[in-house]
Amino acid sequence: MASKDLAIGMIFLLQTTFGMLGNLSFFYHYIFLSFTGCRLRSTDLIVKHLLVANSLVLLCKGIPQTMEAFDLKVVFNDFVCKVFFYLHRVGRGVSLGTTCLLSIFQAIMVSPRNARWAELKFKAPKYTVFSLFLCWIIYIAVNIIFLLHMYGRQNTKNITNLKSFGYCAATRHDKISDSLYSMLLAVPDALCLGLMLWASGSLAYILYRHKQRVQYIHRNNVSPRSSPETRAAKNILLLMSTFVTFYTLSFIFQIFLSVLNNPSWWLINTTALLASCFPALSPFVLMCRVPSVFGFHSAK
Repeated sequence: MASKDLAIGMIFLLQTTFGMLGNLSFFYHYIFLSFTGCRLRSTDLIVKHLLVANSLVLLCKGIPQTMEAFDLKVVFNDFVCKVFFYLHRVGRGVSLGTTCLLSIFQAIMVSPRNARWAELKFKAPKYTVFSLFLCWIIYIAVNIIFLLHMYGRQNTKNITNLKSFGYCAATRHDKISDSLYSMLLAVPDALCLGLMLWASGSLAYILYRHKQRVQYIHRNNVSPRSSPETRAAKNILLLMSTFVTFYTLSFIFQIFLSVLNNPSWWLINTTALLASCFPALSPFVLMCRVPSVFGFHSAK
């Protein structure tokens, strides 16, 4: 085994283990709250779906890449390869969608109490389950294409015109078909990313305006700590910058991976690492981003 394969295998293993511990700690937190009779909010349901999506990404990308690096590719037949690749894509999409929903719902909850926003605040929690269900359905349907064109490395000798992705390979198509596939996959992602940027920007602006209105209260506060509004705005920007940074880098590398007919070892592994960075780090960012996670919930 080459030293570079051993090194990348250890990196994937540590990333997957670190990320899963973070996500599982949240599962334990919500299980504990359920047994203690606490009432969860709509955003808590969104966070739970985000944890499931993150876990899918980490397991379905980290485990195959680790086994690939340690030269344990014998188990990756066509069926296993299709399932792992498909679930990874679904988890990645739902992770994006639920992060978008989280930003939108929290922007609605802290919006001004005028007539228009008051009605939206009342209706928004009722659509939480439907929004999450729609998110899963969209990405389950859009990514079905990967079940048709992915193959295990064991059977690649009998199939020509394949592009290798390490433990799996995909059939190549003409440029027009590849462009159409890329657009089909990019439309939901672009929509979610745009809504997320709008919602988080609106939330930061609302908190800033609120801080300006109550500035006289904070002037009388001798504590050197920043105001709650400022800390909340910084947490929003932290989550957004984390997501946008890793998503943008992952998207750029995905483009190179799809354009090149024979991607290099370095490009394949770097793309896989970037795809799992946000699911691995987001639980720890959420400790600051979502007050209900380590704060107080309403009693039953």
